[in-house]
Amino acid sequence: MFGLHKQKPPSGGVGMGVITRHSNRSLSYPTCAELAVATTPRVAEAQVSGQPKPRLLDRVRDAIRTRHYSRRTEKAYVHWIRRYIFFHDKRHPAEMGAPEVTAFLTALAVRDKVAASTQNQALAALLFLYRVVLGVELPWLDEVVHARRPQFLPVVLTRDEVRAILQGLNGAPRLMAVLLYGAGLRLLECCRLRMKDVDFATNQIVIRDGKGRKDRVTMLPAAIKPGLIAHVERVRKQHEADLRHGAGWVELPGALARKYPNAGRDWAWQWVFPATRFYVDSATRQHRRHHLHESVLQRAVKDAVRAAGIPKPATCHTFRHSFATHLLEDGHDIRTVQELLGHRDISTTMIYTHVLNRGPAGVKSPADRMFLS
Repeated sequence: MFGLHKQKPPSGGVGMGVITRHSNRSLSYPTCAELAVATTPRVAEAQVSGQPKPRLLDRVRDAIRTRHYSRRTEKAYVHWIRRYIFFHDKRHPAEMGAPEVTAFLTALAVRDKVAASTQNQALAALLFLYRVVLGVELPWLDEVVHARRPQFLPVVLTRDEVRAILQGLNGAPRLMAVLLYGAGLRLLECCRLRMKDVDFATNQIVIRDGKGRKDRVTMLPAAIKPGLIAHVERVRKQHEADLRHGAGWVELPGALARKYPNAGRDWAWQWVFPATRFYVDSATRQHRRHHLHESVLQRAVKDAVRAAGIPKPATCHTFRHSFATHLLEDGHDIRTVQELLGHRDISTTMIYTHVLNRGPAGVKSPADRMFLS
């Protein structure tokens, strides 16, 4: 097989890994067809003598899952690595280097006109492929330029605009939108709430495994409490009916399903906002309910914004921006807001000080001090 060896770069050149052939071994890289259809994960330890070497994308998935990255990260990384391979006519990544990576990223920016964040995500996937999966530590990886992301101010709704949007929502989407605004939740944090995470006695919501794999506590808005209690009772009756029909399972995080085989049917682990239909898990054959898909709320909010006649490009995340801004307007200190939002760095929270009704909005224009006909 090919071995990758670091060599000192020649003068005037960039350090590159040199691929050399050992005479007593044959090339064992996966074929292009195998790369295209590599969809079934395998553990890396399955490499037993006499068995074929795991395919490249299977190795990528194993490396990602070993590091407990999210499923969305896995899906995004596999997508960009596959796209990179097909961009270069299905060449194996070990046979490519800095020119090919640069050409791919340039095409994303120039031809496809992707956002800087999208280009940086593609770069992160390729860095992971070379450094972690292929074990190639080459100097050119540090010299690849990251796209500079523009600094945008967040879109913030006024209180009247928030009220108008909420009045255009009904059912579970309305409860979820109130939680986004009233508790500062992210969209998926709201969708993934479980019954054990909502404490009606203390009026608190615990966000489990939020962004950055962190837990935090936020408030349960009093305005939504009666409606949420009634919603939970309806979900309880639905869950009891599911149990009678041999269903009532939900997906559990990590290895909890192995440690507690029946926990997937417990009330505490049920979704606060379950989906309307079942699905059958391919591994366990359990009839499960997923949480309500985020697109349901996104579509409902989009329709409500349009119906309210609000010209701002408001989305579900705009409620979170409005939550932080309105708390600062009410005089709450920025450290408290930082904790409620779950920001690691207070500089992230500081952006909301720029959209308060102070600063430029609080300065009187000189045109207002003179008589204008």
